[in-house]
This record gives sequence, structure tokens and C-alpha cells, in this order.
Amino acid sequence: PTPLVATRPVPRWKRALDLTFVFAALPTLLPIFLVIALAVRLSGPGGVFFVQTRIGHGGKPFGMIKFRSMYADAEARRAALLAQSDREGICFKSRNDPRITPVGRILRRCSLDELPQLINVWRGEMSLVGPRPALPEEVRAYPQPALERLSVLPGITGLWQVCGRAEIGFEEMVELDLRYAQDGRLSFDLQILWRTVSAVMSGRGAY
Repeated sequence: PTPLVATRPVPRWKRALDLTFVFAALPTLLPIFLVIALAVRLSGPGGVFFVQTRIGHGGKPFGMIKFRSMYADAEARRAALLAQSDREGICFKSRNDPRITPVGRILRRCSLDELPQLINVWRGEMSLVGPRPALPEEVRAYPQPALERLSVLPGITGLWQVCGRAEIGFEEMVELDLRYAQDGRLSFDLQILWRTVSAVMSGRGAY
């Protein structure tokens, strides 16, 4: 079972910011969605989208949506690759993950595989800014302090992402996410969104 944690209320300004961005961005992004969908569909067997169970606000599971960046059998092959993680700590990351398709590598390098999570934001399951939602098995392995990551809405981007993403180990990621969770200011969210632009362009830690 997923651990239960105390939750922090979602500020009204945060929901307003999320919905304003989603409704403003989606019409502009629709042509990009279509081009990516076609590229993913032509990259090999499997659907255009990949929906994976993640743990969200207060430990509640939800289906996080991404453009598929891996081969269709990726989940079945994950266990065999865990020992090859290039990242310290609980969360698995591999620079040369053989499960990623050539198209998927481009999408990940530019963070375009994350765009469908705007739907999760619209549903209220995620926010534009917050800790990245973890897999259920990762959360079950969390030390107690790390559970506070679940006290706020997970995000598409966050303090961890703009500070180096996968280049940062698990313990430092938790420290950054707890710092974010304890802040709660609109100005901090806006600062992270601004820094996300340069983080995406640099591609640092994106694999």
C-alpha cells in the first residue's frame, strides 16, 4: 500500500495559474502534438501515449500521461536494468537505456515527451510546478523524510528539474523538493517556470 501523508492545501493562485497556462497553451501546441504523435506512431509498435501509474498529492495514485519514448516491452525489461542506473539512490535513470527509441531520445532531450501532462494539470492531478511524481515502488522504498514530497501537487517541472534533473542524486532531489514544498509562494513558481526554459534548452540531465 502507498504510505499516507499529510497534505498541504493547493493555493487558489496555483490552480488559477495552471488553468490559465493550459487553456492558453493547448491551441498553440496542438500542431506540435500532431507532429509528435505521427513520429511516435512511425517509431515502432505501440501506442502514441504511455500512461503510467504515479503517486500524487497525499499519496493518491493517478495515471501520468507521456508521449511514448520507449519500445513496447520497456516495462517488462525494467527490472533487468535496475543495477545499471547512472543515478544515486532510489530512482532509476540510465544515460544509455536500451529501451528508448531513436525518436524517444529526441523527445526526451527536448522534454517534449512530457507535453501530454498538461492534461494531468487540467484534471488537477498535477501542477505546472512541483516535485516529479514517483513510481509506487519508489515511494514504498522512501525514507520517512522523503514522504513530504507527496504533501504538495506533483509538477511537470520543479526545482529539481531546473537544478540538473537526473544529474542530481536522490537525497539532494528530496532536499530541493522539500524546500519547494515549504515555500508556497507564487513568485517561487514563476521563478522556476522561467528557469525551466533554459533548463530545457540546455538539456542538462535529460535522459
